Amino acid sequence: MSGPDPALAGAYEQCRRIQAEHGRSFYRATCLLPRARRRHVWALYALARVTDNIVDTVPVGEDTRGQDLITWREHACATLGAAAPPCPLTDPVLTATWHTLAELNLSTRLLEEFFDSMALDLHVTRYQTWGDLRRYMRGSAAVIGELMAPVLSAPSYATPYAALLGEAFQLTNFVRDVAEDLRLGRIYLPIEDLTACDVTPADLQVCVADGVPTPAVRRLLAFEIDRARGLYAAAAPGVPMLPGLVRPCIRSAIALYSGILTEIERTDYNVFAGRVVVPAARRTTGVLRALSGVPDHPLGSTR
Repeated sequence: MSGPDPALAGAYEQCRRIQAEHGRSFYRATCLLPRARRRHVWALYALARVTDNIVDTVPVGEDTRGQDLITWREHACATLGAAAPPCPLTDPVLTATWHTLAELNLSTRLLEEFFDSMALDLHVTRYQTWGDLRRYMRGSAAVIGELMAPVLSAPSYATPYAALLGEAFQLTNFVRDVAEDLRLGRIYLPIEDLTACDVTPADLQVCVADGVPTPAVRRLLAFEIDRARGLYAAAAPGVPMLPGLVRPCIRSAIALYSGILTEIERTDYNVFAGRVVVPAARRTTGVLRALSGVPDHPLGSTR
């Protein structure tokens, strides 16, 4: 009987390093999964991160429409849909993802939805309504949740909750990364929400320049935080549907990500002075509560 394939193990290790570097909160939660399941999370995260990095290096409105993304998408889809895996040394991320899709019998259709949403970032810089943003988030976040469901051995009826949790995580990122996204020429918070709070895109640019939010922008961010907490609440019934061994991972992920929202409130909504991070002590507390099975408090402020 042959042992583990060192080349394949190396491909998954490359994915692990990508997640550890770029998704530290999610990586901490992933470490709570059974060992055999962790590598699948590493692969899916790495594929999403590599794609996102390509998008973020393409200037909005560039005439080439992001040929690098088009080329990557065609290569990735062809590789992941092939009957045989790619060479681990040539394509470590795609090799790991290919094996994850094959082992868990996952459809490449969801990944195609993901690539469709990533392509929108090349030319769409604003979303007029919450409905418009959710259509974008369907491919950029909800499908990632749906891909994660089989990784977590979730029953099929839990999949909609996984999709909602993916949206909650992404909206949390949108609130935290307002300044960073503006520097890339994008505003993900719905324009109708800006208007309702008497905020203009120019106002957000002033906040970036000054390093502090205005009262109106604080109201806007408070509104979006409440909306994100609503998504966490809507996703919550899915957690008890998961096998007991994987629940600590998801509880921890919810505690860590929702903790970002609480930390934004603690800073008086100042997402313009640098990336808001949850202090190490609070991160540790969230993980310990997840391990103990004690529910955290992701749905309300702990200020």
